[in-house]
Amino acid sequence: MSDRDRLRVAYVTSSVSRRAGGVFHCLADQTRALAARGDIDVSVFGLADEWTDADRPSWNGVPVSAFATKPPRAFGYAPDMLPALRAAAGEVVHLHGLWMYPSLAVWRLLKQTKPPLLISPHGMLDPWAVRQSAWKKRLVRALFEDANLRGAACLHALNGSEAGSLRAFGLTTPIAIIPNGVALPAHANSKHRGDTERRMMLHLGRLHPKKGLLELVQAWSLLKRDAPDVTKKWRLVLAGWDDGGHEAAVRSAIAERGLDDDIELLGPVYGAAKEALLERASAFVLASHSEGLPMAVLEAWAHGLPVFMTAACNLADGFAEGAAIEITPQPQGLAKTLAARLASDALPGMGERGRTLVRDRYSWSSIAAAYADVYRWLAGRSERPACVTSA
Repeated sequence: MSDRDRLRVAYVTSSVSRRAGGVFHCLADQTRALAARGDIDVSVFGLADEWTDADRPSWNGVPVSAFATKPPRAFGYAPDMLPALRAAAGEVVHLHGLWMYPSLAVWRLLKQTKPPLLISPHGMLDPWAVRQSAWKKRLVRALFEDANLRGAACLHALNGSEAGSLRAFGLTTPIAIIPNGVALPAHANSKHRGDTERRMMLHLGRLHPKKGLLELVQAWSLLKRDAPDVTKKWRLVLAGWDDGGHEAAVRSAIAERGLDDDIELLGPVYGAAKEALLERASAFVLASHSEGLPMAVLEAWAHGLPVFMTAACNLADGFAEGAAIEITPQPQGLAKTLAARLASDALPGMGERGRTLVRDRYSWSSIAAAYADVYRWLAGRSERPACVTSA
């Protein structure tokens, strides 16, 4: 393929490191899969942070530009980002995430050079998420974000539920529905522990109120009181980085309920350490109030783990295929479900069904093909693909 036939796409995001949580891993894998096709050239533009240099190898050679920010960090003002985007002259711009300076930079670029813009909110327009720090978001909407969203040629939703949230937000732009993906490890987790050792139920992800961690700790306390035989066989491990100081609240809730021997706060884990943790676990739990499409659930399935998750995780096919058990973030209901299901011999079979689900529906090669079709349509090189729905 000649250089003239290759399509140039600029990815713009708030962080190019682990600070972005699952979005970072998703974009790193996504850009690698697109690069492997040979017809799409992706360049990534984001904000620099303390992990940028350490995590740069994760992009596997994809060009990454990280820009220094000026206070306040929460907004991420990076004055060098917009000139770099103008100089890059991507045929398509793909913005990942909202509410921070990268959105403003893209909006200004849109007014100046008018590139076709695809926006992936990554769950940030779901009703629960919009209600958090609502007054700040109303201000950002009035200043630039509403105009930015209206100026997009296409929006991206991870699933039908998120597409519904975009419509409920009042957006009438065409929507491309494309899920996240995950790489399958060479073999599934087979270490489902016996009665001689406590099995591990794992939560993997940032420590943030939307993840339902305080409710999960409460539920574990109720489980220990009402079903002590279960907690003698199972322990809960919470792995992830502290987002906004929520770790202190979780740690306090564990201590107040006398659960220090039952719940472990492990801190952040990455790379080989994360893979080893997934291999040691026997089940996975995500009691979230709001998600786009959680990478951690896909990773758990890829490792053959049975999953306990809320409907807000937007992976309904996991329930339909018998790979997940639906839970609620309400502590009493959550404790009741855990008590009933953690003694089940069917859990390993659930994990196997989850691994099959990942293989069949969430492979990066098929997802990269869908993105390439959308980019080519936005650049005027092909017809609108089937994954794009109109208003």
